[in-house]
Amino acid sequence: MNTCTRPARLPTSPRQLVRRLAISGVGVAAMLAACSAPESTQETRDELARTLIEQKKTTEDGTSTATTVDGYKVDLAKRISQVNFTSVYVERPQALLRSVIVIKYIVDGDGNLVKSEILRSNRDKHAEASALGSLKTAAPFPKPPPALLKQGRIELSESWLFNNDGRFQLRSVALAQMDR
Repeated sequence: MNTCTRPARLPTSPRQLVRRLAISGVGVAAMLAACSAPESTQETRDELARTLIEQKKTTEDGTSTATTVDGYKVDLAKRISQVNFTSVYVERPQALLRSVIVIKYIVDGDGNLVKSEILRSNRDKHAEASALGSLKTAAPFPKPPPALLKQGRIELSESWLFNNDGRFQLRSVALAQMDR
């Protein structure tokens, strides 16, 4: 099913916005907890990462159940968005984006981020650092299915779409951009 062909409807009430956030997997509880949460540590990020991996459709050993590269890419985009939810724009991106950063990255058979590099940028150093940082913060990822691996790795690319306020969406899971 291609969800890109359906026009996105904006929430018209706070209740609809909360429902949409809950459905999209952003996690309303996590957003509310962030309002009073102490500064994030590597230990708390690792615990959050383990919890999010367990929420994903994975086998007992943490392998993604995606059957295609695009399916695995969507799993990773959701994970990156969830781990970095304070930096993610949850509504439709503005018509003229501040920046689009495309990153190529490699994940090994255990879900570890092996390498990442910027393929496309408008040289917005803050957006580049934010995109690379959000990718690294979200690792480790669910293990890729063995059928998707080539030489024990999988190579992916993703586009970070930045609004003027510095928040982003990932193209694999982004809402349709505004017309104006």
